[in-house]
Amino acid sequence: MYHIEKNTVQETLIIPLYGRKVCSEHFPHLFKDPEAERICSMLDYDFEEKGKKMESAAGLFGALEVAQRQYDLACEVKDYLKKNPNAAVVNLGCGLDDTFRKCDNGKCKGYNIDMPDVIAIRNELLPESDRERNLAYNLNDEAWMNEIDAKDGAVFFASGVFYYFRTEDMKVLLHKMAKRFPKAVIVFDSCNSRGAKLMTKTWLKEAGIADVGAFFSLEDKDELKNWSDNFASVSAKSYMRGYRDIYKDVSFFHKLMIKFCDSYVKMQIIKITFR
Repeated sequence: MYHIEKNTVQETLIIPLYGRKVCSEHFPHLFKDPEAERICSMLDYDFEEKGKKMESAAGLFGALEVAQRQYDLACEVKDYLKKNPNAAVVNLGCGLDDTFRKCDNGKCKGYNIDMPDVIAIRNELLPESDRERNLAYNLNDEAWMNEIDAKDGAVFFASGVFYYFRTEDMKVLLHKMAKRFPKAVIVFDSCNSRGAKLMTKTWLKEAGIADVGAFFSLEDKDELKNWSDNFASVSAKSYMRGYRDIYKDVSFFHKLMIKFCDSYVKMQIIKITFR
């Protein structure tokens, strides 16, 4: 059993993992995630408090969001691999996410990048497999780019990560990536400033982020087009309905929440293709 301390980085890592497990149990026709169930069973952690929160209607919607986001990003990875089967699949701010394994075609190369303390935990619970590497880097340190073998293409993705980035740091990172990895693609989730403000009341507050105005949010995907001359295209899809419309499969309350996410906080999956 791997012990998880309360109120630590370790605990923030297992929340999305546990969300996928809960989703797998409540919506097995939509999501089945035996890996999330397996890892949670390896943890020495009292899930009772988290479990009660996630069993509520609002908590279950949070679990749905986490699982749907992984599904969306995996769709983009699989789509890229159809044309570039030997490409690098790069998980930015990976936590305990196993999207590479869910998308592995037997030929591509996987890179999971996160801070050293996170990678130390990942190496215990999700150790490297064939063609997969766990890399300990701060994403703002461009040295991680030297580790990526992108000669056969690269698809980058970030799940719930860029909300923690200052907008200026995001501009620098994406511009450097676009110059360094021509013809590559990056996909990530975003919300508007209203969504960012709502987040400050919850998990951004726990992360010590107060000045939400300086952090990344997006009113319109077209804002990104001027960030780099190396962007060939920028597109966006609905987070909850853009890749697979689950609207008809959920309760009335969750239907309302989906509408709220689409219209009020503009939750989207953004895709940028580099020149």
